[in-house]
Amino acid sequence: MGESSIPFKNLHSREYTGHKKKVHSVAWNCTGTKLASGSVDQTARVWHIEPHGHGKVKDIELRGHADSVDQLCWDPKHADLIATASGDKTVRLWDARSGKCSQQAELSGENINITYKPDGTHIAVGNRDDELTILDVRKFKPIHRRKFGYEVNEIAWNMTGEMFFLTTGNGTVEVLTYPSLRPLDTVVAHTAGCYCIAIDPMGRYFAVGSADSLVSLWDISEMLCVRTFTKLEWPVRTISFSHTGDYIASASEDLFIDISNVHTGRTVHQIPCRAAMNSVEWNPKYNLLAYAGDDKNKYQADEGVFRIYGFENA
Repeated sequence: MGESSIPFKNLHSREYTGHKKKVHSVAWNCTGTKLASGSVDQTARVWHIEPHGHGKVKDIELRGHADSVDQLCWDPKHADLIATASGDKTVRLWDARSGKCSQQAELSGENINITYKPDGTHIAVGNRDDELTILDVRKFKPIHRRKFGYEVNEIAWNMTGEMFFLTTGNGTVEVLTYPSLRPLDTVVAHTAGCYCIAIDPMGRYFAVGSADSLVSLWDISEMLCVRTFTKLEWPVRTISFSHTGDYIASASEDLFIDISNVHTGRTVHQIPCRAAMNSVEWNPKYNLLAYAGDDKNKYQADEGVFRIYGFENA
């Protein structure tokens, strides 16, 4: 895939409204046909998106949390199952067709990070007290609990599920073996806290976004830094690889989303935004990038919007 293969300059963003307060998290299902959004308004919504489609987008509301829905993730093997993490201390599993909550687990703290193991069997949840809980998806019960003595931010499994990554406030990425959760490696990645992590869908790399405003790209087999992306000037809040692994999107309080070529490190496009971004995520099948941030309306009230970039017409 060369840099010219996607006509970035000619692509448009569309806006999706419905939430009453700001959107914290956006995530695509495994088939790339549905997008979920989690909001401070205590709901998640599921939107049916057609990559080349027009017309009105229907959404379904997932109601039940008693606090902000901070992060959500889809079952990697099931296009209609989605897990949500909330400040109300629960994690919930939903069926996106009916909008019904099928499972819920009451955990010990305010949940802020959630991710599925790539085979769909386990869910990892991180809370504000730097505690990690692993849930068995079928029983929806905790099978591991571990409290860390340092700030734990975003978490991820590698593609095979044999390694588990924790980004930390110390500027390191702690790599654990899975399922034993024994320390395997400490990657000294940045001079300031590491906030977010993304795994290359081709399994070659992982990328880390830091408070030092840099994104670093790491060879996953060698645990060596390949390159850094330096376009942002504020702490990096969210990063995502495109489905081919050729592009990486990153965002912060800078008023643009940077899209760079993974192999050259060069910026290929910047999407302007009106506010700090909380979540960017590439579709797993198409070149569509969902993004959500701290947008406000003209009265300075939270606007519950997110956008998707990559459509051939607005």
